[in-house]
Amino acid sequence: MPWPARYQAVRAQSQALCAPLLPEDTVVQPVIDVSPPKWHLAHTTWFWETFLLKEYAPGYQVFHPEYAFLFNSYYNSLGSRVNRADRGTLSRPPLAEVLAYRAHVDAAMAALLDHADDLPAAFYELVELGLQHEQQHQELLATDIKYILSTSPLAPAYLESSVRSEELRVDSAEAVKPTLNSQLLTLNSNWLPVPGGIYKVGFQEEGFCFDNELAAHDVLIAPFELQNRLVTNGEYLAFIEAGGYRDFRYWMGEGWDLAQAEGWEAPLYWTQRDGAWYRFTHHGLQPVSLAAPVTHISFYEADAYAHWAGARLPTEAEWETAARYFEATPAGGTWLESQRFDPQPLPADADPTQCHQLLGDCWEWTYSAYHAYPGYERAAGALGEYNGKFMVNQLVLRGGSCATPESHIRVSYRNFFHADKRWQFTGIRLAR
Repeated sequence: MPWPARYQAVRAQSQALCAPLLPEDTVVQPVIDVSPPKWHLAHTTWFWETFLLKEYAPGYQVFHPEYAFLFNSYYNSLGSRVNRADRGTLSRPPLAEVLAYRAHVDAAMAALLDHADDLPAAFYELVELGLQHEQQHQELLATDIKYILSTSPLAPAYLESSVRSEELRVDSAEAVKPTLNSQLLTLNSNWLPVPGGIYKVGFQEEGFCFDNELAAHDVLIAPFELQNRLVTNGEYLAFIEAGGYRDFRYWMGEGWDLAQAEGWEAPLYWTQRDGAWYRFTHHGLQPVSLAAPVTHISFYEADAYAHWAGARLPTEAEWETAARYFEATPAGGTWLESQRFDPQPLPADADPTQCHQLLGDCWEWTYSAYHAYPGYERAAGALGEYNGKFMVNQLVLRGGSCATPESHIRVSYRNFFHADKRWQFTGIRLAR
């Protein structure tokens, strides 16, 4: 797709994600991890203005001189900024002005892209980075919107459900019967062997990657087995009913302390009503689907479940090795474009000898710290702050989710969060 068309498509997607919202919805920031949708729309626009238009468009006039302070995210080399925890205080500028800001920048970018034949390769590298950056914020928009709406006592739906409620209904008393749990634990479930050996991990294809995917390097992998699908809500419900949240033996000490302090009894968004389990979704409150992948869990919960199940989480090198070994592709995964905003059950007729759901549906926690690869070099200047300075005290996740744009993912993609985070579409795949 030509550059102007790609730019317009990505920018339009961001605004389309906010179209179902009321203006009041776009200002809310319930917790520090969640940014107001209005801020996302403005920050992604600031990126284009700061890194491309001010550098490559002669005579470009910034839309507003204070926006560099309001909408800088974390680039210390570009000056001071609004504290992350205070983004929800920005009632001004109003949403209409932020949309005018986007239109101003889009018009300038369109003119620049239409006459960019003489610009250096570095310009197009920045355009690609800008598109990828905005797609990252589209996923954050989807997950932040969900959290924002979930805090309303009215539990409003972001979109009307396209799934009939009878397809999702579950009687909690029936769900915990041993016979049903046994069926759930074996449904399309299989352990697939991956031979040991020396494998190459990291970006190895043509095209774009983030710097944290470099450099590709060899790793020694011992033989292991990987579960051929994601852990389901039904399986996780068995963990809950078996007292998993009340037994410290399965938990990391730090995770156990946090779970007790926060009163965790189930994944984020789950609630019980009249003895049945429901969860808040983009389509409002829905009964829990037992066959769908469990999501919105922290690393601590994923690790505790793995211990309870007699298995473990894969390392990121094991995960990428398996994804390449089983030739994972985005086909069949659930992505942002579907507007389901929920990981989907594996079809009942899925082949248990194949590895499913490696790409899409849920980000998969790995038992690997987010560190630099051998040979990694942080870029000079402001863009060197994009990934490198976060390589401490976080865990790696792999595979993408139902809120990730499909064109944004690849096997070598490294996401990363602190171990306690639950608001993203995070799930579990077991290894042993």
